[in-house]
Amino acid sequence: MKITVLTLFPERMETLLEFSVIKKALEKGLLNINYVNIRDFSTNKHKKVDDYPYSGGPGMLLKPDPLSEALDEVSQKDSKIFYMSPKGTVLNQEKVKKISQEKNIVIIAGHYEGIDQRIIDTYVDEEISIGDYVLTGGELPALVLIDSVARLIPGVLGNEDSHQDESFENNLLEHPQYTRPYEYKGSKVPDILLSGDHEKIKRWKRYKSIELTLKHRPDLIKDIETIKKEYNKLKEEFK
Repeated sequence: MKITVLTLFPERMETLLEFSVIKKALEKGLLNINYVNIRDFSTNKHKKVDDYPYSGGPGMLLKPDPLSEALDEVSQKDSKIFYMSPKGTVLNQEKVKKISQEKNIVIIAGHYEGIDQRIIDTYVDEEISIGDYVLTGGELPALVLIDSVARLIPGVLGNEDSHQDESFENNLLEHPQYTRPYEYKGSKVPDILLSGDHEKIKRWKRYKSIELTLKHRPDLIKDIETIKKEYNKLKEEFK
């Protein structure tokens, strides 16, 4: 996958290279990440890329001309262009999976109060938010998107099955996990995990995933009545 990030602060984006999983993916050639400074496309002698919004209002906006020039330079026919914005649809695992199938993505990491609407209308395929809050810039959201997408690309994770049981797979939170020692401060690892009965362990993990999701994130479950029936059945088995 080729990823290009348009940003005013490429040095902030470079911290991603320090993450072991991403770094190994880059070394293997599974990822190609480029950081492009929007200021390089400014015709202003001071490399100014922002201006006041028409009709007034607080803050500044990124001007359309440097962004347009940058996008024309880096985007290709198969590029999908994403703009990180609090007005976008909230990023979830389903969307991450879809984006991970792309071969070429361009991410606009905005700044100030946003970008000129004409850029969104002309170039952007989708606006994406990482949550219902506002940050000082789009660099952190861009890093979140890159990290979440990159780890689903075949070969990036050491174990190809390692993401299958994680939170948000099948719209459920991940089940509890334990490691040694068997007993810690009076709390023991559930005996079912030491039973060797793999099918029963699998059902227990499903039971706990449903239990946690019903408790903390019931909004993730599409058919909650069916899931509740399954949960009650599993609860009887493991009570």
